[in-house]
Amino acid sequence: MLERHLTPLDRLLTSANNALRTVAAPAGKTARRNPSEGLEDTALDAAQKAHAAGLMRVNHAGEVAAQALYQGHAAVAREQHNAEQMQRAADEEFDHLAWCEQRIRELGYRPSRLSPLWYAGAYTIGAASGALGDKWSLGFIAETEQQVCAHLDHHLERLPQEDLKSRAIVEQMRDEEAEHGRNASEAGAAELPRAVKKLMRATAKVMTKTAYWF
Repeated sequence: MLERHLTPLDRLLTSANNALRTVAAPAGKTARRNPSEGLEDTALDAAQKAHAAGLMRVNHAGEVAAQALYQGHAAVAREQHNAEQMQRAADEEFDHLAWCEQRIRELGYRPSRLSPLWYAGAYTIGAASGALGDKWSLGFIAETEQQVCAHLDHHLERLPQEDLKSRAIVEQMRDEEAEHGRNASEAGAAELPRAVKKLMRATAKVMTKTAYWF
């Protein structure tokens, strides 16, 4: 079977479709099984539910941003194989998005109301960094995924031990984010300047603190 190569118009249309399904519609059914499926939904008190929902809302916001970052990078990627790799990663990240949304609603809450803002900002950052060249785009992805893994490890420490469903989702997300980071590094990612890494952490901190409540 011949592999179809994406044209610039294909990439633009894919990005537009992804934006709509990410921020304007429920995530719906995923391509893969939710890792929390079949696990007991243990009783949590009101405070534990609110805290778990806040953390999962942060993770959902992060996945909204991840969709935008990958789409922004893919839209301007110079090499076809890099664009296709980023699109595959974005497809996998969409499962993460849906799993987080499902869990938030199971807990009786809703995702961040600021999702359109997270998407727009991350897409702009992704396209801007990608315009510098694929090695910098891949470097940005590798560093982003490294920071995300640290963030998810921190959430595993903070989630209630009884919340088996949320923990299963976060654990699988962490493992797959690590793989995405490794793939970017192996594809030729450049090492980002220290100042850029610090700015990325500061930006992520603003998003996580805001998304926990809104």
